[in-house]
Amino acid sequence: MRLVCSALGVARSHIAIRRNRPAHWIDRRTARARVDDTATLEAIKSVVKDLATYGYRRVWGVLRYSGLYGAINHKRVYRVMRDHNLLLYRQGQRPVDTRRHDGKVAVDNSNVRWCSDGFELSCDNGERVRVAFALDCCDREVMSWVATTRGIDAGLVGDLMMQAVEYRFGVSSPVPNEIEWLSDNGSCYTAQETRTFARQLGLKPVTTPVESPQSNGMAESLVKTIKRDYASLALRPDARTVLKQLPDWFEHYNTRHPHSALKYMPPRMFREKQALNN
Repeated sequence: MRLVCSALGVARSHIAIRRNRPAHWIDRRTARARVDDTATLEAIKSVVKDLATYGYRRVWGVLRYSGLYGAINHKRVYRVMRDHNLLLYRQGQRPVDTRRHDGKVAVDNSNVRWCSDGFELSCDNGERVRVAFALDCCDREVMSWVATTRGIDAGLVGDLMMQAVEYRFGVSSPVPNEIEWLSDNGSCYTAQETRTFARQLGLKPVTTPVESPQSNGMAESLVKTIKRDYASLALRPDARTVLKQLPDWFEHYNTRHPHSALKYMPPRMFREKQALNN
């Protein structure tokens, strides 16, 4: 039997089961009924219409916290988007980074570690807008941000830290526990003025190793998200137009953008559920 099964390309176990079946055996398996995907397709289109850079996972996340969770799963979203050519173009394999990084940026509770970074947006008329932000390494909420057409200096970073503290703890309220302030080695972060002011606010300045952007990977991820999902789709004729759009971008990120590490909930929703559990 081994030689016969090998020649036919079938499993011996399958042949043995069929030989031992009773004569009255009936295959009662039936094909699944075809599911009507019209409503699902319309829901998906309503999401990707304004968020064309969202893949099927993030689309599913939006549908999930919008009230369709339980009626739809990510596999069905993938199938519908695949069948209607709504999937994103798959890029080539990402090159492997050989730099060693054993640390962990994420923390289990809010207000334990905050991270900060900056990025630059170019405009059609040649102007440039530079933005810096403060992000919680647990709930991923953007607590504060500053923007300018000049350079980010120690004074603006001080304003950034002050706004973050006031947002989380209120005006003139002390920080209950020392919070790590993680950033790269940019001059605006390593300046003595910045480090002194951070300690006065109850923050502990911590910088990443040189040439190790993955050590501040959470902030780097936000930069990529803002550029991909917001800036790349927006009109940027001049700096004034970009500055007007920034508040909406960060508000949308905090209230509607699904995050895989937060079970595809936006940061504000995650914080609300976190508060209820505590």
